[in-house]
Amino acid sequence: MSSSSSSNPTDSSDAVYIRQSKGAPFKFLIPLVYAPVLPLIRLTLRHKPVLRDRLFTGVLLGAVAHGAYLVSDLYDSESK
Repeated sequence: MSSSSSSNPTDSSDAVYIRQSKGAPFKFLIPLVYAPVLPLIRLTLRHKPVLRDRLFTGVLLGAVAHGAYLVSDLYDSESK
């Protein structure tokens, strides 16, 4: 017989339950804001091409940075 049953790390008496929040994960809903903003920038600033292109590029870079943040380990709390 093995004595590993006494040092079993999955013992039910030591189980820790992590409570998950019931709210909406707002960091995943941000694309619903900037997705319609990009075409609106192109349409409304049609007569100011310099401002239009700079604003469009800024919002697009912000969207890519946000996406990179979400898939990186910076946001993952379980990796520590």
